[in-house]
Formats: sequence, C-alpha cells, structure tokens
Amino acid sequence: MDSSRITFTGALARRGLTRSRSFLNQPLHWVFIGVTAILGFLSLYPSFFLLYGSFLDAPLGVPGHFTLQNYVQAYSDPVVYRLILTSFIFGAGASGLSVALALTLAWITIRTNAPFRRLFELTAIIPNILPPLLISISWVLLLNPNNGLINIILKSLFGLEKSPFNIYSLPGLIFVEGLILTPLAFLIIAAALKGMDPSLEESAKTLGSGELGVATRITFPLMRPAILAAGTLNFVRAIESFDTPAIIALPARIEVFTTKIWREALGSFPTNHNLAATYGVGILVIALIFVYLYRHFTSQVESFSTVTGKAFRPFPINLGAWKHFASVVALVLLIMMVVLPMLVLLLMALLPYYHVPTWEDWQTLTLNNFRYVLSNQRVYRAFGNSLFLGTVGASLCMLLAVLTAYLTVRTKIAGRGLLEGLVFVPWAFPGTALALGLLWAYVDFPLPIYATIWIIMIAYITRFLPYGLRAATTTIIQVHKELEEASIASGAGFFATFRRVIFPLMRPGIMAGWIILVTIFMREFSASIFLYSPASEPLGPLLYFLYLDGMRGAVGALGILISIISIVLIAIAQRFSRWD
Repeated sequence: MDSSRITFTGALARRGLTRSRSFLNQPLHWVFIGVTAILGFLSLYPSFFLLYGSFLDAPLGVPGHFTLQNYVQAYSDPVVYRLILTSFIFGAGASGLSVALALTLAWITIRTNAPFRRLFELTAIIPNILPPLLISISWVLLLNPNNGLINIILKSLFGLEKSPFNIYSLPGLIFVEGLILTPLAFLIIAAALKGMDPSLEESAKTLGSGELGVATRITFPLMRPAILAAGTLNFVRAIESFDTPAIIALPARIEVFTTKIWREALGSFPTNHNLAATYGVGILVIALIFVYLYRHFTSQVESFSTVTGKAFRPFPINLGAWKHFASVVALVLLIMMVVLPMLVLLLMALLPYYHVPTWEDWQTLTLNNFRYVLSNQRVYRAFGNSLFLGTVGASLCMLLAVLTAYLTVRTKIAGRGLLEGLVFVPWAFPGTALALGLLWAYVDFPLPIYATIWIIMIAYITRFLPYGLRAATTTIIQVHKELEEASIASGAGFFATFRRVIFPLMRPGIMAGWIILVTIFMREFSASIFLYSPASEPLGPLLYFLYLDGMRGAVGALGILISIISIVLIAIAQRFSRWD
C-alpha cells in the first residue's frame, strides 16, 4: 500500500514537472511572464514606496524608522476635514457640471434634428488638443475680478461697479474643471446613446407620450449607468487634477488634496515628502473606491438589455421650432469649451503685452512672442524633452499595450486576468500620488533614474498605459484569428506571427493609440511638475513657470504651437486609424 502511494505521488510529481517544462518551453508563456513582471513592477513598485514613505520618519533618501506620526499629524488636524470636504465639493461639482453639459451636447448632436449637429459632435472632441493648464489660464484672463475680459465687457455694458464673476473662488474652480472634463463625459455618454435600441422610446410615443416625456421617462433612465460611469470617472479625474488648482486654487488659497501635496512636497521650506506621501495615500484610496464604482457602472452599461448587437437606426427627434434653439445651446457650449480659450491664447500671443484689447490694438499686433519662443534655448530644450517623451514613451507604451491586449484577448493562459488588474491599479493613480511614489522608489535605485527624463517617462507609461490598452484591445477584437492560425499552421513561431501578421493587421489601432498618447504626453503636467529637473523640463512645467513669471505672451505663443502640433497629430491619427 505504501509503495503504491509512493508510486502514485511520484507520477503526480513527474506530471507536474512535465507541465511546468512544457509551459516554459513555449515562447508565448515567456512573453506572459515578462509582461506580467513589467506591469507588476510599474504598478506595484511605486504603490509600495508611496506607503513606505508615508510610514517613515526620515526625509526622502535618508534611512529612517517606522512611525504612524505622519498619519496622526495629517488626519488629526481639524483643517484636514475642511480640505476633504472642499475636495469632495470640487470633485462632485466639476463632475456634475461636466456630465450635465455632456449629456445636453450628446442628446442634441445624436438624438435630435438640430442644424449642424454633426459639426457639433465633431468639435466636441477638439478641447482635447488644448492642455488643461492653458484652458485654466485662458479662463483666468477672462473672469478674474480685476481685468477679466468678460467682466470688463459686462461692467461697461451694464454700468456695473463691481465685477460680476470671480474666477478665484470654489465655483470658478468647479466651472473651469467642469469644462475641461466635459469631452471625456461626452465620449462615454455619446457612445451609450448611439448604441441604445430606440424601440422602447418608439413604444412610449405610440402610447401617447410626447418627446419631453419620452426623454425624461425612457431615455435618461436607460442612460443612468452611462451617466453614473461618466460621473464617477470625472469625479476621480477632478480630485486628482493639479492643472486647474495650480492656476486657480493656489492663488485663491483654496486647499484641495493636490494643492496640499504640492505645498508639502515643493511649496514649503523645508519640504516634507513624508507628509505629502501621507496625503497621497489618502487621495489614492478615494480614487480607488470611485474607480471601482466606475467599473461597476460600466459593467451595468454592458449588461443593459437595451444595448444590443441588433441592427437598428434611431430616428432623430423632431424638435420643430426648438431645433434652432438647441443648436444655439450647443454652440454656446462649444464657444465656452473651444472658441474663447483659443481666442485668449491668440490675443496673448499677438499682443506686445497682455491687456484688455481695444480697437487701436490692431495696429500693435506683433509676432515677437513667437520669435521669442522659437529662439529661446529653454523652450527648445523643453520641446525636445516633450517630443522625446512623446515619441519614445508612446512607442514603448503601445508595445506593452499590444502585448497585454493579445495575452488577455487571444490566449487562454491561466492568470491572464491578473494583467488587467495590474493595468487597473495605475489607472486609479492620481498623477501627484504616482509622482511621490516614484520619488521614493527611485531615489536609491541602482540605476541612475532619479532626477532624469527616464523617471518622467516611467511615470507617463505607468499612468497612461490604460489609454493605449483600450486602443489595442478594441483593434485586436476586430482582427479575425484565421490569418494568425494559418501562420502558426505553416510553421511560424509566435514572434514571427506577431511581427508579420498580428502587428500589421493592428496597425490602424496602434497608430491611433500611439498618436493619442503622444498628444497626452506632450501636455502632461500633474506628475512631471514633481519629477522634472532643469535638464529634463518638459512643456507642462515650462508653461506653468512662464505664467508665474508674468510672460503671458510667451505662454500664448507656446500654447498656439502646441495646439497646432496636436491638431496635425490627431489628423494623422484619423488618417491611419482607417482600414485599408
């Protein structure tokens, strides 16, 4: 009995060893191990060191001891509760405003017969070409209480003694961030509206409901999961944002999580990276909770019974005499999101110095600001750094995204769901918290990465990998497996098949995702402001410090150049994202 048991155990051990050897003998499994290791390193390594720094009693780069004093100091201060409340009001207000604007714009452009609705649908995405930092600067110059252009016009028209708007306030902060987040909410809500089967709406009309009744009782309730998904995602994006708070909240002394992290890590002397990491852990926990809610709501969108694969053509709602009013509403929204910020940038770039323009100023317009920008060595260095980060960083990011998408979609390897989880972690990472984790992680790293351009590239790839993964996954789902199977049947290995078959077939999606990442990398600010050094300064921090130095003309000229480059790249993305 004992000998048979030993024989059986030995057979099991040999079978397990054979399986492990066969697993390791397949190149695809080595790719899986390598991708898993890279994703784990990118997402878990800075997460661990963010926690490590928050529990340490010594400054950055100095050995210390474990302590809870940082958490006691941070979260026992009565001021922190006002900070948390202000952050939640800011996040909820900006998210709610963006969803309301996006829902209005999406409904007008997709479900009504409003004139020029297709043009409005296309231009709703244009604000993505502008860095949020520049949009915030534009609205400061439009609505600041001293010489804001809109305030000056309203005071002269109505004889007001006091400016009606003050951008340096919590409502002003919410308003600007809401405009910045509207395009993202529009993409989510518009996609759900386009995929909704209108049969229930048509049934309600048959039973006598009017257009308003159908919209309030059928359309909007069916859209609730998409609306909640957009709202929770934009809440996370708002509370982790540092672009708008850096321009509006810091001068107004409005404290939110990101400004508090800034003050502790960079804006005070001596700096306290331990306390900043503690606040970073707090904002990360909040972000993780709401990203989990976002994934829950998006799963509800996918399981909603009205969103089907059946062919249907929703009929546009006839607004009658109200269709022109609907177009005016959409036009006003796009003027606020696109036209006014671009006009302010143009004025900043063409005026010798920024001031409220008059008719006589047409004679003083100049290109000197563009000449200054194009001849400044610091600007050239920042452009070079951003282009390097954009091209090389986006290429590495898309390569990792394509491999991850292939492993999760095309294979049945046990544990492939772990890859999605590892990508999910940095997606919830606020830029400021990620930057602090990277500072702690690489200050004593064996390779000289700290205070170089490489630490910024690691931050960009880690934070924006989900964007590349989304483009790669969408593309690989559309590619049939027949050619891949034919290549393998002909004797080609995984790497040859991937290089000669899969990669060329995925080229449209890869190019589109790559160019989207390039535009994002070129305008990123929240993480790079904490990680850059003078030699590795990208465009985001440069724009911010030019603005602080009062060089409005240089900011406007540089912003126009960045916008032109982004438009060209997006046009190229449109060209290459089409199938031959």
